Amino acid sequence: MISTATIATVEPARIILRLCKHWGHKFPVSYDEQQGRIELPMGLCLLQAGEGRLTARLEGQPGADMDKFEQVVAEHAQRMARGETYQWDWQRPAG
Repeated sequence: MISTATIATVEPARIILRLCKHWGHKFPVSYDEQQGRIELPMGLCLLQAGEGRLTARLEGQPGADMDKFEQVVAEHAQRMARGETYQWDWQRPAG
């Protein structure tokens, strides 16, 4: 199960850094200024920085509650924001 969303943000690299450092205390993570990888119990969270945007790709474990997975990632990213409010529009491939 896969879900992706792209948000507008002036600091995509900062959000990646903060999320990876936050979750890195409990889960395996790797990151640089352009991308992040977080191995959460619900599945894999892949983050990619772009010009004025951050894309998140969630790859859920079999049987994962994808609604919950999306909510957890969105809520944690929002906590890392400095004066921005993010609008997440999660998309899942048909089929």
